Amino acid sequence: MTPRPAPKKAKKMSPEFHQIKRLPPYVFEEVNRLKAEARAAGEDIIDFGMGNPDLPTPPHIVEKLVETARDPKAHRYSASKGIAGLRRAMAQYYDRRFQVKLNPDTEVIATLGSKEGFANLAQAISAPGDVVLVPNPTYPIHAFGFMIAGATLRHVPYGSPEQFFQNLAHAVKHTVPTPSAIVVNFPSNPTAQVVDLDFYKELVAFAKRHEIFVLSDLAYAEIYFDDNPPPSILQVEGAKDIAVEFNSLSKTYSMPGWRVGFAVGNERLTHALGRIKSYLDYGAFTPIQVAAVAALNGPQACVDEVRDVYRTRRDILVEAMGRAGFEIPSPPATMFAWAPIPEPLKHLGSLEFAKLMLTHAGVAVSPGIGFGEYGEGHVRIALVENEQRIRQAARNVRKFLSNVETLVPDLAERKVVRL
Repeated sequence: MTPRPAPKKAKKMSPEFHQIKRLPPYVFEEVNRLKAEARAAGEDIIDFGMGNPDLPTPPHIVEKLVETARDPKAHRYSASKGIAGLRRAMAQYYDRRFQVKLNPDTEVIATLGSKEGFANLAQAISAPGDVVLVPNPTYPIHAFGFMIAGATLRHVPYGSPEQFFQNLAHAVKHTVPTPSAIVVNFPSNPTAQVVDLDFYKELVAFAKRHEIFVLSDLAYAEIYFDDNPPPSILQVEGAKDIAVEFNSLSKTYSMPGWRVGFAVGNERLTHALGRIKSYLDYGAFTPIQVAAVAALNGPQACVDEVRDVYRTRRDILVEAMGRAGFEIPSPPATMFAWAPIPEPLKHLGSLEFAKLMLTHAGVAVSPGIGFGEYGEGHVRIALVENEQRIRQAARNVRKFLSNVETLVPDLAERKVVRL
């Protein structure tokens, strides 16, 4: 009798998927875990961590949603690139706000928030081996969208505009192959930095000279606090030859959970995004899109009111935290403050400082290292708590900072926590 061959050993499955392995540790996870544990224990946590607007969506927008949702025809599949009325409304917004003409059929794509649009465009235009220039620090999807798509990242520190262009020139000169795209984000999340139209003129000239696409994130176009509204890169003559810009209703109209964003500009890029989206989704629920039209075309006093709320919160935060011993530069735009870690605690790094703030002050902030290596030394504070809560947070921080050596007896011996 012929002996049976020994059974083959089952192939051991890889412990992690390739694309997941490329992603770095999620820096905010530990802070979020501590926050959840504290709340579960009944502690009151004042949460400045996530940029999640707490203001209500204006009533006329909600009413339009409800009205449209009552129509059974609105419950069918929608259009992946957005209904025609919504794309026209966004084109009209650009005409009013920036004096930029857009063809709503070929230069405007509605997205499920600007984050989804950015990530899907990265998928559409990237291939393994492509190099993308990404600002640092920056909103994580600017880098991770391309990382997930398989591209290679080259981080470019912002600094001043002059330093940024020096860093860009150095990156292009010393990168093979030539980068395919540059990401910019002004007003910036997390730093709140702003630029003028001359910056975009120089950027467009640079991108054309090197044949590089520009992806501009303008999610905070309407959250500004001086007399000069942030410009759009598309205001530069010829910008649409190489640039696409992302916008969002999340902050402007306090509609974060509605997930309505846009990509506008270069036809080739918007077409690529539309092609990808046609395979992935049918667009947002039609009543949401109709309500978004009401937001863009309706009364705009609500936008001024949102801006005024954030301005007031900013001023209270800067003043109250300054008296508490936590000096915070006043941000010129966005719903964030970019705060240097107080000197006695700077050696700990932003992640450890954020954990101590949560543990000893009951205040949650986002560690700067989560936005890139050049974000180290700072924390991001979101203006998503009311005035009373901001003042309470400042009192808590004052108690923490004035007693830090008692609360953290091994402070001098502690080392910065590296990822």
